Amino acid sequence: MLANVLGFLALFAYLITLLPTILRIVFPRMIETGIPQWLLKHRRFIGILAFLLALIHGFLLSEKRNLDFLDLKTYLIYIQGISTFIIFTVLAITSNGWSIKKLKKNWKKLHQITYLLMFGLTWHIWDKMYGHWTYLTPIGLVTLTGITALFLIRLWIERHSKQQKNKKLSQVI
Repeated sequence: MLANVLGFLALFAYLITLLPTILRIVFPRMIETGIPQWLLKHRRFIGILAFLLALIHGFLLSEKRNLDFLDLKTYLIYIQGISTFIIFTVLAITSNGWSIKKLKKNWKKLHQITYLLMFGLTWHIWDKMYGHWTYLTPIGLVTLTGITALFLIRLWIERHSKQQKNKKLSQVI
């Protein structure tokens, strides 16, 4: 049960890291509240917290299920959890000032893989909790689906804005 709670908290912390940009673009009036700025200021810390919670979640479940990481079947069964954890690890390792300076523009590109986690985590939760949901499972899935929908709306708004800007530029020329 503790492992599930930690997994839920990791998911929740991860979703919070996605909110600043989503809120700024989908709900522009939200900027006035200061919430997106506060979240943006603490995004790296919250992301590291999400990683640590996911690490403990994975460790506890690995111990409980006595997983053999030398067996290929383990990777086939837990591909979603392992792949999302690898992404979390890369993001956590590079969530520091030194990495930002060294990777420059590539840092931002690298950190865009965070958006893959939305889909990988949905698959992970659905697959691993299928048939034995806890009270946290629907809360996690609904929240994740809602944030994913807002992310897709954000992409649509950004694309639409870019098209409008290009249209105006072409009319000027």
